[in-house]
Amino acid sequence: MSNTLEIGYYPGCALHGSSNDYEASVRACMKKLQVELKEIDDWICCGATAAHNINKKLATALSARNLAITERDGIDEVLAPCPLCSTALLQVRNRLRESEPMRTEMSNIVECPVSGKTDVINLIQIFQKIGLDNIASAAVKKLEGYKPACYYGCLLVRPPQDLHFDDCEDPTSMENLLQMLGAEPIDWNYKVECCGAGLTLADDSVVIDLTGKILSNAKKHGANCMVAACPMCHVNLDMKQSAIEKKLGETLNLPVYYLSDLVGIALGLSEQELRIDKHFVR
Repeated sequence: MSNTLEIGYYPGCALHGSSNDYEASVRACMKKLQVELKEIDDWICCGATAAHNINKKLATALSARNLAITERDGIDEVLAPCPLCSTALLQVRNRLRESEPMRTEMSNIVECPVSGKTDVINLIQIFQKIGLDNIASAAVKKLEGYKPACYYGCLLVRPPQDLHFDDCEDPTSMENLLQMLGAEPIDWNYKVECCGAGLTLADDSVVIDLTGKILSNAKKHGANCMVAACPMCHVNLDMKQSAIEKKLGETLNLPVYYLSDLVGIALGLSEQELRIDKHFVR
């Protein structure tokens, strides 16, 4: 790749906190692919996952303020690697575009004009924007021996009325990218099933049950690792795996990579640069 791509960047709370390994991986990968991430100034929480359960207008306003900042600063497109964030921002963006009364109300609440003109994309979409052929050309290492179960979870490709880049029931965008880099993604049954998400903080028994089914199915179909593009999914698949093994009475031993991790490995980045060495299952 010869030209630098500039794009706005919304890390969200997780990537600046508990999932800072994901941010390190994304930043390292993007730098290698000559993508300059311009973090939006003075961003705030987007409201996912709890705000809409307490006050829907507040939840809308939180995302609207972030979008207003991008418009104020002339940022036309924003990468939000966390699908909870990207979906929250995208849904508010779409509603703003459709409703003039909402544009007026939100502009007054956040004290900044907002129209919803900023595009919001997730990690898969930025790789698609860069171009799979360009990424394959930049790769210096084949992902030989990797047989990942690509796990999309609830929000990467849903809801379909807002996200149109892949099939919401049988997505293949991660598989397509990883195949071009030499990996052998498996065909399995649980790629869009819920992992329990934020219930990991409230009732981890639910998470252990749901995620156990996901990991067990991946293992039975021949996976030797998992790939995700969501910090919450990664926490549940990686951190909870030892507890899941105890409950199931079986050894899973499935390393859990972010999509940017495997792309980064193919680009020649080290585990330390990608922060893979911080993951629980090695």
